[in-house]
Amino acid sequence: MKIYNTLTRRKEEFVPLEAGKVKMYACGITVSGEAHIGHAFQAILYDIFRKFLEKQGFEVTYARNYTDVDDKIIARSRETGIPADEYARRMIAKIDVSMARADVGEPTLWLKATENIGNIISFVGALVENGHAYPVTGGDVYFDVDTFPAYGQLSGRDKEDMLDGVRVENDGEKRHPYDFALWKAAKEGEICWDSPWGKGRPGWHIECSAMIRAAFGEQIDIHGGGRDLIFPHHENEIAQSEALTGKRFVKYWMHNGLIKVNGQKMSKSLGNSLLLDDLMDKFSPDALKFALLSNNYRGDVNVTDELFPSAEAHVARFYSLIARAEAAFPAEQGVEEEIDRKFDAAMSDDFNTALALADLFGYFKEVARLLDAGDARARRMTNQIRRTYALLGLFKLDPAEYRRRYEREEEIPAEVRAVAEERRAARAQKDWAKSDELRERLKQMGYAVKDAKEGYTLTKL
Repeated sequence: MKIYNTLTRRKEEFVPLEAGKVKMYACGITVSGEAHIGHAFQAILYDIFRKFLEKQGFEVTYARNYTDVDDKIIARSRETGIPADEYARRMIAKIDVSMARADVGEPTLWLKATENIGNIISFVGALVENGHAYPVTGGDVYFDVDTFPAYGQLSGRDKEDMLDGVRVENDGEKRHPYDFALWKAAKEGEICWDSPWGKGRPGWHIECSAMIRAAFGEQIDIHGGGRDLIFPHHENEIAQSEALTGKRFVKYWMHNGLIKVNGQKMSKSLGNSLLLDDLMDKFSPDALKFALLSNNYRGDVNVTDELFPSAEAHVARFYSLIARAEAAFPAEQGVEEEIDRKFDAAMSDDFNTALALADLFGYFKEVARLLDAGDARARRMTNQIRRTYALLGLFKLDPAEYRRRYEREEEIPAEVRAVAEERRAARAQKDWAKSDELRERLKQMGYAVKDAKEGYTLTKL
């Protein structure tokens, strides 16, 4: 299988550092607020990548982190009056529930900055000792970028570009404006820990490097995150980790695209953040994943008003065909292995979920044709679809459960509902000819009607 490596800017054959085993880390959430759609996008992707690697026979150890101490969390602590550590704990608990609602799998390891303070201090101390970092009078410690000639290899930036988009700490003792903080001296009232340089807390970039080293050792196979983390966060991780060990830190760097809302980058400052819980109140986990995975993971996702409703409509139709196949052929246990083979081929080419999802339209068109022909292969196809596409988080629910929880009456067009009501009235008057005529009209409109004691149900064909 091939993976696009941001470091080399090309697809590469995936060969892990240790045969048969994969060490994989993805940057998680800074818990200064609730989970939004961007957090879910990244978490869904790396959960899927891990599962597909496991399907290919690899033993995967997958770690994600929570950044549970930083400037934003301290600011929220001041605003709310809740101690920073308690605020972070509350947000993590809330985010965990939101992610579970979106059916995001758990990593092998959860890592937290506050549980690795000793590892972070040891890491920073070693960089000071080998000359790659230096403390200043106030208690801050900075990485000396000029001591690492390869700096900029991931992002392709040179030193003249480095100050663009990077906050520069106002410290007269910094050797260079692009040096970055490894340890920050505590301000009055801030959460802090004792260190050789005085009371303080870790800088953001050092947290991931130290946690990875503690969990995995000096090298890992895959490091992932959003494209916005390439510079400075991941660039700084490479510098501090490789300056410490002298070894290549990460073999494959992976970066997913960003979420845009009607063409604009999603941000709190623009007021267009989409909270995950708000989306999960309206749409199924299947629809969320269908929408987000329909593009190449390296591209941006543009959220329009129609994105999730359209995805839900597709998912509802697919579930209805699964329900028809299971009702028509309840005893059929066979599968269609070609579906699984095509899925694996798509995913082996840099996790091409877009191609894998595009194939579904052809599969379900064939399922509908087979059902009309009374061919049991329809059930074998839906069996395999459910088995294969569960890896993407799709079609895991019983169709009846999906319909009960997520199909909304308003999704059926008013003109279709009017014909169905006219047919119900005809049946009440025992006008069976009229009833059959209206059933046929509904079919021509793309809907099947099923009579029940409580009235009827409509299913999109």
